[in-house]
This record gives sequence, structure tokens and C-alpha cells, in this order.
Amino acid sequence: MKVAVLGGLGAQGKGALRDLSRSEDVTRILCADQATEVTGPVRSGLDLNKIEFVRLDATSRSGIEQVIRKSDVVVDLLPAPFMASVFEAALAAGVSVVSTNYCHRSEGLDERARQAGIAIMPECGLDPGIDLIIYGHAVKQFDELHVLNSYCGGIPEARACDNPLRYKVSWNWDMVLMTQKRESFFIHNGSRVHIPGAKQHDNELIHQIDFPGLGKLEAVPNGDAVFYTDLLHVTQSIRETGRYSLRWPGWCEFWRPLKAFGFLEETPVAGLGAPVSPIQFVSKLIGPQIQYRDDEKDLALMYNVFEGVQGGRKKRLTSSLAIERDLETGLFAMSMGVSSAASIVAQMIADGRIGRKGLLSPCTDVPYEAFMAELSKRGLAVHEETVILE
Repeated sequence: MKVAVLGGLGAQGKGALRDLSRSEDVTRILCADQATEVTGPVRSGLDLNKIEFVRLDATSRSGIEQVIRKSDVVVDLLPAPFMASVFEAALAAGVSVVSTNYCHRSEGLDERARQAGIAIMPECGLDPGIDLIIYGHAVKQFDELHVLNSYCGGIPEARACDNPLRYKVSWNWDMVLMTQKRESFFIHNGSRVHIPGAKQHDNELIHQIDFPGLGKLEAVPNGDAVFYTDLLHVTQSIRETGRYSLRWPGWCEFWRPLKAFGFLEETPVAGLGAPVSPIQFVSKLIGPQIQYRDDEKDLALMYNVFEGVQGGRKKRLTSSLAIERDLETGLFAMSMGVSSAASIVAQMIADGRIGRKGLLSPCTDVPYEAFMAELSKRGLAVHEETVILE
């Protein structure tokens, strides 16, 4: 099969190139990006004979379409603002696409994709992505689901926590800052709860969990959990659901006063002599100070909790995943989690293991056992545990 990787020379793109080039079923990879050469230690882990480098202007929908038309399936790793253009190009070209970006509500996209005879699979990375595949599997293990809480985050290993934030950048720092303003929709004590982005670091749902092998981590509300319980048709029985970002303790304590003073606002500050916003200042000031050294690892962590009733008995199902940076290739744990999931699902679409057309979701359209088998081959094993509560 021939696979196009849009944004193939970014952090996640390099992970996809590595994963795809190791697959016997992938015969050609179109790496589309602004540059046309891969550099760094990851280069030694690639089968360069399979890879064709194509210069891409992502602002040109026709340029995206030209690349897509040369492939059997597309892995879209471009920033979120380009996703709509990628989908339009895929529809025009009649080629299926996997994207790692959120795509909750898209009017008419399902019908258009079915008419074009293609699959469009957004939200298919680590989070969202692997977590949603676990959702789809877990809800089938209960007659009635009461709790669905999802935790995911990227943090430095303990020895790399050498700054006041106890955080370093394993993906796009500007996007990290933007997610600090994301609103959340939860169910708590049986009632729907809306947490505005302004209150993300100052609300009663912030708590700590014990992550296996690491200890206490801070859980910060971050996302629309109810969207997925609606998608899975379990909202009616749900008493508690949330999507949380995981950080080392102290994250909210750091951001709470900064947000109160407006440090994440996007309106330029008057009197500076240049149109600079507070969030631009924070990005440029802090970003360079929280970069990983070549000998430091990031950790990509996921923990999911499901509680409910099966066969008249209450039980809890938990799943966990921990990924470490590969120092040999330099690939971050976050990049490997995101790119491996996207690569696996793209290949499943291309070889027919995922045959449905339309707007798909990892929650409902990725075969769990087959996906987890592929993930385990890559050394990324999800650990599942079931406990009977009574």
C-alpha cells in the first residue's frame, strides 16, 4: 500500500515515517512537508528506500489534493487549522484519511464521505485516539455503566523536572498554552457540569490520582467527556464522567495566578510599542526554557477508569499505558503514541480491516483486539485490570 503522511517531518510525522517504514505491507510513503529531507537520529531508523519526499504548502488545498491522489490512504499530522482543507481534498480525491485532531461536530461530513466511498477517521492519535478505542471496548464489558473517567498527559521523567513548572515540551508549546483555556463538559454526581476555560485551574474537580509506578499526579479537567458518552449511548446511566490532563503536582498552582492576571489572553497589551499579547510573551519567554535535553525522557501516560454493573455485580475496570522516549532515535513518547495509533488505523483502513465508509470514530469503528495486538508489537502494551466491587 502507498501511504501519504502530511506533516511528515514534524515530531509526530517522524514517528509515523518510522512506523510505516517498518511495515511489510507499506511499499511507498509520501512524506509531505515544507522541507524535503529528514534529519536527526531518527533518520537511521527509517527505510529511506520506501520514502518519497514531497514539498507541501499546507495553505494550498489543491497542493494537498495532488499529494493525496498519489496514495491509498492518508495520515494527517498537520496542525488543526488545516484539517478542514485536508478533509475536502480527501473527498475530492476519493482517498480515505486518518487525522489526530479533534473533530466533534461536522455537518454533512458523514454523508459526503459515504458518497465519496471513503473513510474519514479523526481523533485517532493518543488522546484522543487510543483512549477512545479503549472506551469502545470497555463499555461492552458492562450491562450498565456508571463511571467513565479518562486521564492522559505528557510529563518529564522525574530527573528532568528541573524547572518551576515541572514540565517540558514534547509537542507544540503554543498548543499546550491554548489547551489551558479549553472548556470542559463533565457529569458529576449525576448532573452535567460545565467548566469554563477560565476556571480550568480553579475548580472542585481538580484532584490527584495514583498512577501505577509513578505515584501521585495532578488531574486537571480538560475536554468534553459527555460528547463521548453520548456517542456510545451510555449517558443516561452515567453518574460520573470526565476527561483530565495529567501533570506533576503543582501545575494548577502555577497557572491559577497567571491566568487571573491575564497572562494567557490573546489581546495585545497597550503601551509596549509593538502588538504583543500576553500569551505570545509567555510562549516566547517560557518555551525555550523548558526544552528536553537529548538524554532526558518524556513520559506519555494514560489511565482510564470504568465502573458499573455486569450480571448483577458491581465492578471496576482500569486500563493504563505508559510510554517512554526512545533516546536512540530521539522520538518523544508522545510522538510515538500519537503516530503509532494513526499509522495502525490507516493501514487497517487501507487493507480492509476497517471497511465502513463515512465519518468514523475510534470509539466505534476500530477493532479492539486487532488494534491492541498491533500496538503490543510496537512495545506499547495497554494493561487492563478488573476488580469485583461486591
